[in-house]
Amino acid sequence: MTQAMLKSPKQKTDRNQLELLPSSKETLPSNGHSAFNDPAFASNKTVPIHRWVPWIAGFSSDFVQGVMRDFFAHKKKGVVLDPFAGVGTTLIEAVLSGHNALGFEINPYAALACKVKLESHQVDLDEFAHAIKAFDSFYKHCVGNGYIPKTKPPEKFRTQVEFYSPRVLRKVLVINDFIADIKSESIRDLFRIAFAATMVQYSNYSYEPSLGKRVSSGKAEIEDYPVETAIEAKLINMLEDIKWIKEKLPSKAVKFKIYSNSFLKRNESVKAESVDLIITSPPYLNNYHYSRNTRPQLYWLDIFKERNDLRIMEEYSFGKFWQTVRDQEAIDLEFKLKDRSLERTLNQLRHTNTEKGVYGGHGWANYAATYFNDCHKFALRIKSVLRRGGKAFVVLGNSIIQGIPIATDKYFGEICENAGLKLDQIDIPRLTRNGNSIINSSVRSANAGKSARLYEAIVVVSKR
Repeated sequence: MTQAMLKSPKQKTDRNQLELLPSSKETLPSNGHSAFNDPAFASNKTVPIHRWVPWIAGFSSDFVQGVMRDFFAHKKKGVVLDPFAGVGTTLIEAVLSGHNALGFEINPYAALACKVKLESHQVDLDEFAHAIKAFDSFYKHCVGNGYIPKTKPPEKFRTQVEFYSPRVLRKVLVINDFIADIKSESIRDLFRIAFAATMVQYSNYSYEPSLGKRVSSGKAEIEDYPVETAIEAKLINMLEDIKWIKEKLPSKAVKFKIYSNSFLKRNESVKAESVDLIITSPPYLNNYHYSRNTRPQLYWLDIFKERNDLRIMEEYSFGKFWQTVRDQEAIDLEFKLKDRSLERTLNQLRHTNTEKGVYGGHGWANYAATYFNDCHKFALRIKSVLRRGGKAFVVLGNSIIQGIPIATDKYFGEICENAGLKLDQIDIPRLTRNGNSIINSSVRSANAGKSARLYEAIVVVSKR
């Protein structure tokens, strides 16, 4: 590792110690003893380009920079892939470092954010600045003069309470009228992202971290809000960041591409043995509904038009969701590992709290089995696209389901070895992370014990 990435000589987790995770504090290296920068996404909130779109999951630009700096220490240029691109942290950092970037993102809103960020250096700054001024004039004129908006709320977007209060809704519709009339596609998409990135903050919903009613978390509904101020502040940040990225981009042109579909579906988008480095973070085994938490953006940006559109995306999502598999017959693993502990864990889970019906262990065992089956498909795809000597850095979180700790990182490492990859390292840079719907509910029973904890791991695999 490079000196910039090293935190302490005590940087690796011994493979023999992994069996003890997550119950033993002594076997978990702390942040100060990890080989990697903290991957937590929160630090991106103040970093140019990365700060445009808030995202519940992902990792920091510092983490990506550190991995690339070390891996490409003796190689000037390569191909970097993120199979779960999110809002583009890996792709942006790859391009800024002079590498070609490829990404897959099944959520079309996130894929749009990636595309807008990657293409932002091509935006005409004067044209964008002029559009921001025109927006300010249009909004002030329309809001104060009885203007009747042409835009309508998305017909198929349904919520338990009004998503926007009447005063806020009118302002939102006025703003969307302006956006719809922007002639330049690149400028229009910048405005769309600015609206989408701020739209929940002036709604009657909030992220806690899942999208839910404000009143359910003890917050008052928003009767009125300076919507234009929030969006204009975001646009000005974007303008500043585009100036920044134009200066920072390497002189030699790089190639980049974002595909709005699943990496697990075999296709010719990425040729075999064409990728040098993978840096990614697939959905965790936490039943967090990434798709539904972007419903407002998907419908208000007119990406989804029918209620069935969400279901179709869910069908191809990594790991599915507990709600989609809980009623099915027992789902088995589609692969065999030498170590049968994963099978034993799933069997234990399936026979836990059986008296609770679909809320008992059977449904959760189906969910976990589906997740690990997708991990196996993912490992096979990693092996297919990596060049010999290439590496994949995969950020994963463990889980606790029905009180049973599940070391997702350990099992994913074994699955990668089963697929023919070499497991180089499992590093745990974060001893704690925020809880989720599984941990903070009755699904976590008392028998998990005080020693059970949520941690975050980096699984490093390579192709011989």
